[in-house]
Amino acid sequence: MVFRTFLLKYGEIGIKGKNRGQFEDALVAQVRHALSRVDGEFEVSKEQGRIYVDVTGPDDCFDPDEVTQALQRVFGLVGICQVLKVPVAEPEVIAEEAVRYIDQTYDLTSPVTFKVHTRRANKQYPVTSMEVDALVGEKLLGAFEGKMSVDVHHPDMMVYIEIREEVYIYSRIVPGPGGMPVGTNGRAQLLLSGGIDSPVAGWMIAKRGVALDATYFHAPPYTSERAKQKVVDLARLVARYSGPIRLHVVNFTDIQLEIYDRCPHDELTIIMRRYMMKIAEAFAKKDGSMGLITGESIGQVASQTIQSLVCTDDAATMPVFRPLIGFDKQDIIDVSLKIGTYDTSIQPFEDCCTIFVAKHPVTKPRLDIIKKSEERLSDNIDALMQQAIDGAETITIS
Repeated sequence: MVFRTFLLKYGEIGIKGKNRGQFEDALVAQVRHALSRVDGEFEVSKEQGRIYVDVTGPDDCFDPDEVTQALQRVFGLVGICQVLKVPVAEPEVIAEEAVRYIDQTYDLTSPVTFKVHTRRANKQYPVTSMEVDALVGEKLLGAFEGKMSVDVHHPDMMVYIEIREEVYIYSRIVPGPGGMPVGTNGRAQLLLSGGIDSPVAGWMIAKRGVALDATYFHAPPYTSERAKQKVVDLARLVARYSGPIRLHVVNFTDIQLEIYDRCPHDELTIIMRRYMMKIAEAFAKKDGSMGLITGESIGQVASQTIQSLVCTDDAATMPVFRPLIGFDKQDIIDVSLKIGTYDTSIQPFEDCCTIFVAKHPVTKPRLDIIKKSEERLSDNIDALMQQAIDGAETITIS
């Protein structure tokens, strides 16, 4: 049997009160966008706290697993259920359909326990949820005698019945990513490198409904074209969840060399990061972003101590979002494996941050001393920054 309907559950959107409809519409739009990338013809609709995807083409025109995988990248969804949809009927008919569903879905080679849970959203239906539970349970026990038994506390299998304008029968719930639909909470600019951290940071902020653009700092000839392609690949992996990203590729070489020649070497990383923040903020303003995103975690490296972050933040006027701030490195790696960026991040192509790192960087910089050191750059740095901004390459990642 091919089940041609997917029931999609959302989480936080359900508590949005009068604004709930706007979030539902945004989620429906994201679902349609995700399904536009897979084979098949689909109709997406919403009704009373649920979103439905109905296959409108022939059975062989779509791959259920491919559809499920696409929906698992839609922020806002917490559950994806491939369901048997039948017309509203007498309870005995619903029970028979539940038997058919279980028979087609499971290979009951060993005994399992189960529980039936009915949700009667259609209050006009004349039989209560508990009565439907009892009848469906009785039918299942009779149809699968010796293979199924009831356990209402810790069942191996849940059988869900939702009675709405139609009846939906399902058992398996594939978890969605959660969060909020992308675009419902504004836009932010991600400082994207080729490392493990920044793609994860972008993914986490996008999960909260924020649309992304990104800035990458390239340092030819010290960094290769392959290092740049690695970052493009990372942006593409993040964009599977966040939607299209404008990636600004900035030639940072002249600025780095200027800092290297004129500033104390133990302050190189902090001063370099400050100018990255300024340039990223310039692109953020052009793109309509309201904040910056970085992948920093307290104490992970010298430039991520609290003192260093204070110096870095001073260079920006926008809010700086650091979703990884309290994560251990293994926590970050675990998320990168989950979202599929880890293997790309560990490819051995260095970025500008690692090429120009000091041997003994300052770990507790003072902002007044950093600003004093930056005065050595005053005669040329503004022109170099403008040149870098004007000469940046913008790549649309879709």
